[in-house]
Amino acid sequence: MFPRCMTTTANTSSRRRHALALPNLLTYGRLFAVPIVAGLLQWPNEHWMRWSALAVFTAAGVTDFFDGYLARMWAQQSSLGQMLDPIADKLLVAATILACVADQTIAGWTIWAALIILCREILVSGLREYLADLKVAVPVSAIAKWKTTLQLFALGFFIAGPAGEVVLPGTIMIGGVLLWVAAVLTLYTGFDYMRAGWAHFGNGD
Repeated sequence: MFPRCMTTTANTSSRRRHALALPNLLTYGRLFAVPIVAGLLQWPNEHWMRWSALAVFTAAGVTDFFDGYLARMWAQQSSLGQMLDPIADKLLVAATILACVADQTIAGWTIWAALIILCREILVSGLREYLADLKVAVPVSAIAKWKTTLQLFALGFFIAGPAGEVVLPGTIMIGGVLLWVAAVLTLYTGFDYMRAGWAHFGNGD
């Protein structure tokens, strides 16, 4: 009885340490940045608000690299971190896209690129959940990581928006081009994940 209790206590203590490890704290920070960025973009004509939103967004994007890098370097990878990391990425991207569409920084044909990205993220999230029930892991590919990086770069230009145009004319246009390139990569990686999971479809029935 006592060894079992000691083992349970040790496992609980280990989970708590992993939950409070620096890589996971960085991921929590990225989640916390989502409402801050979206909130700052509610005043689209206030240039200092847009620069503040860009600063928070950039800091959150940097954590996307360091949380995974530090987790691997310090052997602090955990199931909690593996679950929250892609969720934090998707929430940050989705919230920023919706805020930029709402203030019409993302407009016209660029909205279709945004829709492609949002629909793909929902589709892949559902696929991951379905395959997780089958105990099938879906690793993140290198191209998918580049796709996320390009999405973040593109959205950075849109966050700067009118404030960025004062410093760099064509800021919004650059964001639009990058977002379309990201949308193409998003489609490619989406089909890649669908192909990887195709053999398992129907196994959960």
